[in-house]
Amino acid sequence: MFRPERTTSRPAVGNLAKLALAPLVIGSLLAATTTGAAASHDRGSSRAKPTVVLVHGAFADASSWADVIKRLRRDHYRVIAVANPLRGLHDDAAYVRSLLDTVQGPVILAGHSYGGSVITQAAAGNPNVKALVYIAAFIPATGENAAELAAKFPGGTLGDTVSSASYPLPGGGTGTELTIKQDRFHQQFAADVPDATAAVMAATQRPVSTAALEEKATETAWKTIPSYALVAGRDLNIPPKAQKWMAERADAHTVTVPGASHAITVSEPSEVADLIRRAARD
Repeated sequence: MFRPERTTSRPAVGNLAKLALAPLVIGSLLAATTTGAAASHDRGSSRAKPTVVLVHGAFADASSWADVIKRLRRDHYRVIAVANPLRGLHDDAAYVRSLLDTVQGPVILAGHSYGGSVITQAAAGNPNVKALVYIAAFIPATGENAAELAAKFPGGTLGDTVSSASYPLPGGGTGTELTIKQDRFHQQFAADVPDATAAVMAATQRPVSTAALEEKATETAWKTIPSYALVAGRDLNIPPKAQKWMAERADAHTVTVPGASHAITVSEPSEVADLIRRAARD
């Protein structure tokens, strides 16, 4: 006996489709909600963390912080690496201070080498700066300059490796700036950095004016702001004894990396990032 094929009415098909799709729709909604919550949490975590401002020193540029920045950004820190002019302590500090004025919320301010002098001057009186981090850096007191502090203890050999040149000053006249001779740069500045990397650093180094190294500090921010110091144990620019002495005087939480050269931001970025994170947590 012939039986006609059963068909499902359109309303029934629609209902079956809705039932079949329901788990997919619910799953998508849950996934979207979870993703949105995670993204919101990440954004909230990022907002809760301080901004890290990095100031390079003489014979370097902002790219010297590159591997430190990568590590901090993985932990959702907002990072700004300043292009330090290297023209004079007071002018350089004024430049950094103007940048700090644009940053909302708490700041961890880190300086490498001569950048330590700059952050000491720039942070004074700024309530948003919660910690100063000195990376193989000068930590001057009022009336001191970088040149004097570098010569305070034996072990520095920078003077034998630099060459000088004149440059025009904006108001007329000329100033004097220093660079490290390229054939001496690797051993003097970055002995623990691979040859190829050190060669690029030598070619791209930023000259520092003698005025920057000779101008005396008029502010001592570390007297009122918690400080941290990373000492490079084989530094030929700023002798390790000088770094330790300045750190002790500033009552800084201090970590020493025994084999590190002056280019510790390049050769030991994990150590640098760890100390900055410590300052941020504290």
